[in-house]
Amino acid sequence: MSDSAPSLILTGGQVLTLDAGFTVAEGLAVRGGDIVAVGGDDEMRALAGPGTRVVELGGRTVLPGINDSHLHGVAYGMTKPPFAVDVGHPAVGSIADITAAVGQAVGAARPGEWVVGLGWDAGYLAECLADPHRFPDRRDLDAIAPDTPVCLTHFSAHLVWVNSAALRRCGIDAETLPPPGGVIDRDPAGEPTGILREAAQDLVLAELPSPTPGQRRQAIRSVVRELHSRGVTSYTEPGLGPGGAKTLFGGLSTDNWTAYADLAATGELRARVSVLLLPAPMGGSADEVRKGLAELRKPESADPRLLRAIGVKIFADGVPPNRTAWMNEPYADGGHGALCVHGDSPALRVDELREMIRVAHEAGFQLGVHVTGDRAIDTVVDAFLAANEAVPRSDARHYVIHGDFVGADSLAKLAAHGYGVNMNPAIKWTISDLMDQVVGPERSACQWPVRSALEAGIAVCAGSDAPITEPDWRQGVAAMMLRESKATGRPSGPDQCVPLAEALRAYTVNPARQDFAEDWKGSIEPGKVADLCVLDRPLLGLDPHEITDTQVEMTVFDGSVVYER
Repeated sequence: MSDSAPSLILTGGQVLTLDAGFTVAEGLAVRGGDIVAVGGDDEMRALAGPGTRVVELGGRTVLPGINDSHLHGVAYGMTKPPFAVDVGHPAVGSIADITAAVGQAVGAARPGEWVVGLGWDAGYLAECLADPHRFPDRRDLDAIAPDTPVCLTHFSAHLVWVNSAALRRCGIDAETLPPPGGVIDRDPAGEPTGILREAAQDLVLAELPSPTPGQRRQAIRSVVRELHSRGVTSYTEPGLGPGGAKTLFGGLSTDNWTAYADLAATGELRARVSVLLLPAPMGGSADEVRKGLAELRKPESADPRLLRAIGVKIFADGVPPNRTAWMNEPYADGGHGALCVHGDSPALRVDELREMIRVAHEAGFQLGVHVTGDRAIDTVVDAFLAANEAVPRSDARHYVIHGDFVGADSLAKLAAHGYGVNMNPAIKWTISDLMDQVVGPERSACQWPVRSALEAGIAVCAGSDAPITEPDWRQGVAAMMLRESKATGRPSGPDQCVPLAEALRAYTVNPARQDFAEDWKGSIEPGKVADLCVLDRPLLGLDPHEITDTQVEMTVFDGSVVYER
């Protein structure tokens, strides 16, 4: 092949460049790891050399490689066998189904060995649907595991369900106090029910066996292979560091940064991974942020386009389905939630959170803050502004993670400073009916106001939050366009629907900006990296309901075909 001839040409298709004008081309040419030309069919064919592979698209769509901007890669890998039992929907539909699956694992376990599962959701369990007051309890698991400790993590990863053997193993009883930001559910006699929320999970998760370095690397490899089959070439690993040491299997721990770095150093990391460092756990403090940052100090890899620490993650509050998001108005069944940081009163917790944000900002990091309730979001956004006023930075690109109930005032403040919002449309599709019960239909319809954020001038990013949902960008795009309920198909806040172009930007160019990488990835333009996703049909004009039926035909990473159906 001539040194100047392309190595790969895709032509005769619908190339959605996602450039500023949403240009649609017929083909593109790749040489090495870069896109070298984009244009018409005849123009592309004329560039071919003797060794050029020419792919005839036949009208199929080409997109930039998908960038899932919030995906817990290692944690997602560890939700699958051999690490965990699948107790999520649709694998299970009742507590009886869960106990059957757990019972099989208990029968295969060695004496005293933990049985771990992930994915359950009371919103899909038949017994809980039949009785609104029914909730999973340790006694359900005791019946099939009286002596084997069992820990089942909720699909949101914000609470666990354990049995009595696990409570005994961890020393949790009627006298045990939860850590700051945590809740231990109790029965009328004051005994733990086996449900531990937010930071209280740490009491159990810290006791689980830790995977070996080889197992962590294998989890990453398997996840990247799956992502290739879904057209994903970039993702943000939102939180790795000492603050994640007590998460399930240490899925957010510093050990996983080491595993990524090892794979990058040996050329085995075949995805672009941006990392938010996690200096402090949920329920943390400013002192823990300082200590954690001193321990981490923004390590770099040999190839920053492959693996790069771009910022710091902080937890501000919980999640709305668990009533732990901090809300201005009460939940339908009472309570406002709270910030999940150190402090004995709301005012002290606000001060602590502002100090945590100030410390990370002044250290020069981008901030991604997990925050979901409207009152907590306002607090975080004002803390961003206060930190920037104290130490001005022209392009910090801080952002709120999730931002479920972000209001107009906070959206305006974020936009004015070039800050962002990272939303989760597939979660909206999954839980909209549940949220109707939690906060009422009117507020539920306003959850994740994507269109309002775009109209405010914010480059909205979308992520799966896997393992909370599958890393399926097609479902996310459809959810942004339709705003429908998974369970019923009813609209949920249709005034927040967005068109195809904006939904695709949330998975391509906007995450590239979040990564400070918009000059070299995120769109199909000459000079940008050749990360591409080829679909099996034209996307323009397709009914949004049919987007989830599209198949990924080919994935190109750094100029090489890494998946072909």
